[in-house]
Amino acid sequence: MAIPKITAAEFSLGVHQVAQLPLGELPEVAFLGRSNVGKSSLINVLLGRKKLVRTSSTPGCTRALNFFLINGRWHFVDLPGYGYAAVSRVLKAGWGQLVMNYLETRQNLRAVVFLQDGRRLPGTEELFLWESLTARGRAVIPVLTKADKLKMGERARQLKNIAAALAPFGVDSGDFLWFSALTHEGRDRLWARLLKCLGGL
Repeated sequence: MAIPKITAAEFSLGVHQVAQLPLGELPEVAFLGRSNVGKSSLINVLLGRKKLVRTSSTPGCTRALNFFLINGRWHFVDLPGYGYAAVSRVLKAGWGQLVMNYLETRQNLRAVVFLQDGRRLPGTEELFLWESLTARGRAVIPVLTKADKLKMGERARQLKNIAAALAPFGVDSGDFLWFSALTHEGRDRLWARLLKCLGGL
């Protein structure tokens, strides 16, 4: 399957509460993962843009559901990270309620790209989110980031252990994509998966 030519990619809307979610029927893909897992960098690489999505070394940089309109046809949604973000408990609780409401009820959502650092095993939050997503029949594309930081032998061991942890949710080792924002490894394979969910070019 051909990789789409990105002719237009622009920030559309930052959503802080459910009532602000955009109307219409454009299909959406959400990008979900722990703080600093590389969501923003991955989206920039997919779209061939360097600074469309703000990146930061400070966890908790994304504080809203950020919608990006792609080629006037799709929305990419950069979700707030979870985990060790240095923000108040009240604000984190608000993020969680907003994100879960979006993931569980959004009609336009076609797939969730679930990012995890390839050097880490799934934690409590990842397991909870996997359970929630699979219980609702969401299409999930699991992506292991920081691929350039692991040697091939390390990758094989990590993939085996990560897949074993997620096996109760019907995830197989062949479902995972390795991705590197540095080398762009995995970009084309991820686009191929995305286009199947979005209905093609």
